[in-house]
Amino acid sequence: MVGNASRAAIISDRRITGLSADVIAELVAELGPLWHERHQARLASRPRKRAVGAGAKHRLVFVDRLLATLVHLRHATTHDVLACWFGVDRSTITRAIAEVRPLLAERGCTISPGVRLRTLAEVIDHLGTDGKTGIIDGTEIRVRRPAAGRKDRDKFISGKNKQNAVKTMVVTDGDGRVLFCSPTKPGSCADITHARQLGLVRLLADGPAMEILADAGYQGLGAQTGGRVITPPHRKFKKNAPDWYEEMYERQRKEHSSRRIRVEHGIAHLKNWRALTRHLGRREHISHTVQAIAGLLSHQQTADLTSAQQI
Repeated sequence: MVGNASRAAIISDRRITGLSADVIAELVAELGPLWHERHQARLASRPRKRAVGAGAKHRLVFVDRLLATLVHLRHATTHDVLACWFGVDRSTITRAIAEVRPLLAERGCTISPGVRLRTLAEVIDHLGTDGKTGIIDGTEIRVRRPAAGRKDRDKFISGKNKQNAVKTMVVTDGDGRVLFCSPTKPGSCADITHARQLGLVRLLADGPAMEILADAGYQGLGAQTGGRVITPPHRKFKKNAPDWYEEMYERQRKEHSSRRIRVEHGIAHLKNWRALTRHLGRREHISHTVQAIAGLLSHQQTADLTSAQQI
């Protein structure tokens, strides 16, 4: 395991974990007891010849487990490298990340101290109550190609990038702050289909009057949600369009794009975490990875905003 000096250096340098020391301290205080509780429950749930607590003790304390997970998510550092860094076996790092990552994913996105959004329904209620504009967009994450002979192998091929990928829907507010990242779908799933499967149409149709900006991939949702989803204007003239129409169409398209661009900034902040530029692990873990990083990013954004307001 790393020494106190090395641990302090990791925590103090935001470039290593992507988080400030205060946010890491909050994560330790929140997740430490929860991890210990689940660990004890796992030990007690199986037949034992010795009492719980007997045998060798952990060489990797929870703080180090959390730091290893953060470094892995931030820089896509391999488990072998982390094992050498923390002075433990590779399997210990693999087990630690597998235990901590779901805890991070379950936290949801922090929008203010003590207030979190975990489901799409909570996001819609938050935007509707505060009268804020939401922005949605889909983003793809490259994954390993499924093994030959797998029946659903072609499902992961993205029609846009022509690569094996999974897709997640990102929701931000008008300032680009990440509010929600959905569980992933195979790359062949269309953006509008993914939104419908998440229940966005039902939530907006039955919810308060609000405004959700989206790109052309979501055209058609506006009619299904009573105009709550706003997409770029349809092009009425495919050939020989009048000059006045071309000017109006370009002006409306640019106005919509300039408002919607904030979600692209939010996605760019997510992709700064290297685990989302190309996911090299198991595809079954990508949803937890996306939601964990979204929660960490939103927590840090909220902490930075709170600090700026206090100055």
